[in-house]
Amino acid sequence: MNGLLWVVGLTAIVAAVSAVARRYGVLAPIALVVVGLVLSVVPGFPAIHLEPEFVLVGVLPPLLYVAALETSVPAFRVNLRPILLLAIGLVIFTTVAVGLVVYAVVPDAPLALCLALGAVVAPPDAIAATAVARRIGMPRRIVTILEGESLLNDATALVLFRVTTAAALGHAAGLLGISRDVLVAAGGGILFGAVGALVAAYLHRRTKDPLLDNTISLLTPFCVAGLAEHFEASSVVAVVVTGLYLGHRLPTLMSAASRLQMGAFWRMVKFLLEGLVFLLVGLQLKEVVRALDTPLDRVVWVTFAVVATVVLTRFAWMYPATYLARLVPRVRQRDPAPSWRVPALLSWAGMRGVVTLATALALPLPLVGGAPAYPRDLFVWLAFAVIMVTLVGQGMTLPAVARALRIPPDDRTQDVLAEATVQQAASRAALAKLEEQAHTAPDHVVDRLRGLAEQRSNTAWERLGTTRETPSVAYVRLRRIMLEAERDVFRKARDDGRIPEEVLVRAQRELDLEESMLERSEEA
Repeated sequence: MNGLLWVVGLTAIVAAVSAVARRYGVLAPIALVVVGLVLSVVPGFPAIHLEPEFVLVGVLPPLLYVAALETSVPAFRVNLRPILLLAIGLVIFTTVAVGLVVYAVVPDAPLALCLALGAVVAPPDAIAATAVARRIGMPRRIVTILEGESLLNDATALVLFRVTTAAALGHAAGLLGISRDVLVAAGGGILFGAVGALVAAYLHRRTKDPLLDNTISLLTPFCVAGLAEHFEASSVVAVVVTGLYLGHRLPTLMSAASRLQMGAFWRMVKFLLEGLVFLLVGLQLKEVVRALDTPLDRVVWVTFAVVATVVLTRFAWMYPATYLARLVPRVRQRDPAPSWRVPALLSWAGMRGVVTLATALALPLPLVGGAPAYPRDLFVWLAFAVIMVTLVGQGMTLPAVARALRIPPDDRTQDVLAEATVQQAASRAALAKLEEQAHTAPDHVVDRLRGLAEQRSNTAWERLGTTRETPSVAYVRLRRIMLEAERDVFRKARDDGRIPEEVLVRAQRELDLEESMLERSEEA
């Protein structure tokens, strides 16, 4: 019961902090970390130990899955080169750089474990960067690259972590064994991800009940991740492959009711899990500091060296990765070199998060009288310090950096124009189908449907016009007033006993569905 009460309490804190952050325009992830840091030093507030398995098995799969569902596969494919350069190349580069720096400043630690720490701090968080990027309105391509990087870099880092810790414990089998482990992890992840995608797609096609569709969707990331881990494949790659496939095929796999319900369900899950993750990161301060058993001057020097290396390696990698590829004429012609501001912004968006901390807590314990003998408490602190500096420091300043760099945002006019053009084609297709079936319905029904199709097309084109209230906006405003009046009548009829509760619920659902469509029109 105490554990349940703590979950409820932490969830309440997440909701309250997120609400206040939105009210005052503060980035909720940063606010939650700061609140967690403050609560961790409040006298009497208990220390909450973060289990690595809770993050890597219970939190990471669903968050990666929903992120993959929401990722545009065409955009992902177009940006595959920069995504792989960051998700694989930069992670390896950072792992080696941090490992060598730690080995130089902590000479009593084995090189393999120094490289393991490099793998721990190498991958930017799968949640933080895109959460902040979307919040401040970065250009779509930058968001896509950050999303793609965060989807795959955990897989690279976890494989490197597994290999380096195995080497430290004497279980590695040289270059051949390492190559085998990497191949099994990556190839197995793709294989099990594809199998999971096909099975889940089959089940979604056979299911008509939205509740069952939601249940299948919830179980999918855990089943895929568990199967991949059982065969020592990369659960991260498996979940991402499954999510990308299902997200791309979603319009053909389930009914509209299932998609609407599933979207609302995953938005709530994502909100709660992300919030709990950021709050728990901040709450680890007390336990991490309490376990620290290294002289303060050494802690300060090593922390500065590691944090500086983590930040600078991203800049050192980003510019060559951006511009050297453009030396190839074919690449340059297909994808012209961006302004220097783009890699600068991408470099500053390398925020670390809960996966870094969970992996650090999974570092092997020092063995008495044998290997590995190293300052594990210092290594865990270094991972925590990297999270704090990059997540809080870079995260808080990222909006200001984005404004200072003056990277032009996406042209909304072009988006609206493209939508209007496609909507017009869609309306023509709908009208053609209507004319084919017009003889099966009364004339007034056909006229009403014909007018609805024309209205949808006109609404899309109206957004290109004046900034004053358009007819569609006026329609939304007045229809909201009408819907509220209808609700009042149904509620009073229920209260007076003229209709049963079931009638009110059915009418309320119809009114809510219509208002949700109005909200969509207003946002567009």
